[in-house]
Amino acid sequence: MKQVEQFMKELEEQEKAMENIRNKLALLPDLPGCYLMKNKDGTIIYVGKAKILKNRVRSYFTGSHNGKTQMLVSEIRDFEYIVTGSNMEALILENNLIKQHMPRYNVLLKDDKTYPYIKITNEAHPKLEVTRRVLKDKAKYFGPYPNAYAAQQTKKLLDRMYPLRKCNVMPKEVCLYYHIGQCMAPCVKEIPQSSYEEITHEITRFLSGGHEDIKKDLQRKMEAAAEELNFERAKELRDQIISIDAIMEKQKITTSDAKNRDVFGFAVDKGWMCVQILYMRQGKMIERHRSVFPFYGDPYSDFMSYVTQYYSDNPALPQEILLPAPDSEEDEDGPQLLQEWLGVKVRLPQRGLKKQMVSMAIDNAKVALDEKFRLIERNEERTSIAAENLGKIIGISSAHRIEAFDNSNIQGTNPVSAMVVFIDGKPAKKEYRKYKIRTVKGPDDYETMREVIRRRYERVLKENLEMPDLIVVDGGKGQISAAVDVLENELGLFIPVCGLVKDEKHKTAQLMVGDPPEPVSLPRDSQEFYLLQRIQDEVHRFAITFHREQRGKSMIASQLDAIPGVGEKRRKMLLKHFGSIKKIKEASVEDFRPLSIGEKLATQIIAALQDEES
Repeated sequence: MKQVEQFMKELEEQEKAMENIRNKLALLPDLPGCYLMKNKDGTIIYVGKAKILKNRVRSYFTGSHNGKTQMLVSEIRDFEYIVTGSNMEALILENNLIKQHMPRYNVLLKDDKTYPYIKITNEAHPKLEVTRRVLKDKAKYFGPYPNAYAAQQTKKLLDRMYPLRKCNVMPKEVCLYYHIGQCMAPCVKEIPQSSYEEITHEITRFLSGGHEDIKKDLQRKMEAAAEELNFERAKELRDQIISIDAIMEKQKITTSDAKNRDVFGFAVDKGWMCVQILYMRQGKMIERHRSVFPFYGDPYSDFMSYVTQYYSDNPALPQEILLPAPDSEEDEDGPQLLQEWLGVKVRLPQRGLKKQMVSMAIDNAKVALDEKFRLIERNEERTSIAAENLGKIIGISSAHRIEAFDNSNIQGTNPVSAMVVFIDGKPAKKEYRKYKIRTVKGPDDYETMREVIRRRYERVLKENLEMPDLIVVDGGKGQISAAVDVLENELGLFIPVCGLVKDEKHKTAQLMVGDPPEPVSLPRDSQEFYLLQRIQDEVHRFAITFHREQRGKSMIASQLDAIPGVGEKRRKMLLKHFGSIKKIKEASVEDFRPLSIGEKLATQIIAALQDEES
């Protein structure tokens, strides 16, 4: 009955929310702005921008949507909107709101929020750094690089070629870098500003793509050193030329105008998006970067949201940005707004080499998505086959459903147990269960196993739940025998039970099956062994997490219960009001007044908790 009442109550609340939404939709203006979608808890779950708010927001509540968008719409219970003076303001506001609220249905740059740059510092004695923060400090920044390794390798080469200082704090005497010709030793010498300007100019030329000119200079210097019989210097210059070639060997495309460009392409499939960025420097493609993530809104709009966030976090801009053209008129203003905001050319090429570059980025995005789904399918197939083979090895017709148990009682305190369920080799997290041990005192693993097996399968019989094909216990002969005894002699169930024995490093080492239990030989590199390892790791993780929760609650209870005048009711009231022991400790006497706790008791509580901490 309670479930029916709850369902009817939720339905009534949903209807009320939809009535409110319909009323607000009728009042939407024909103006640009941003909209914020909220769920039943008032949490912002999606932020978008619109050229005409009325049209865009209404589109969510009319017509049909794909699965992912429908998931977003099904959670909307309210919305807000902010009118802006222009589409440009809407673009900037959307970007700021996404960063502020991190809505779950927006495209978020979680794994690529900052990219590495190479920096020439603005100091009396400049040096090279790899950094992820671009500051307004008059330093020179080059990048972004797609990963830290690419930036570090380039810096390593530049450190060998140009003798800027390497130390963070100026030493009192010369170091090894001076002796190997990689530092001019400003710690003991007066270095003219013109020398630094010349080196900075050379590094800038190199990082802006002038590799070939610098290679020719090095070639000339190498030949001159060889003629002077300075073979050590000639070898060093030759190594620098080889390093430049190694860094630049990844170039794929060359354009004739030697511009710095970022080329974007994207592809969508099964509710996922992949964005590919090709980095063109001095007309040459030197690197690429890809991001794969779920998306819930309009594909092109979410793609543009990604690009906007990318440049708001990576302000070292190229000279030109190439994007694929939008599919609908609704999205046509996105690239133009981006151009106005960044102050660089944003092009949507229709033909020629630039169109080929965008197509290349799109093709790479499609391949990356296809690869992702094929890997998932392959892993699922391998996992399913591993579960089937495991059944054959143990001697049962099917291992479709596996239930695994683990006990946790560090130093005998707060004993708990946990059960996880794997169906066709994959975890079914909704069916996991936690158990507080009721009847066993102290660390008795066998009796704990008996209690948990009894409680689980009494319930399975009582509620007519699905029986497992295999039960896995954490341990060897003793744990298996305890489980089998309860199943067969108390409950009349004949379910196969196997045990997983760990080695001295607490890793899955052996599978034991049968009555009496005997070891089963499984190759360590087999999919069946990997499956057992995953099951044991997962049930142990679940059990230990539950144990920590219980131990933490127990410690909090004991801390408060030890204070005279604080019973169970008052303890719960304190924790509900303050949220944690830490906040109670930091509270003032006045903060206790809303709980009807006087000055004397409040002082005792604070003093007792602070004494315990010290």
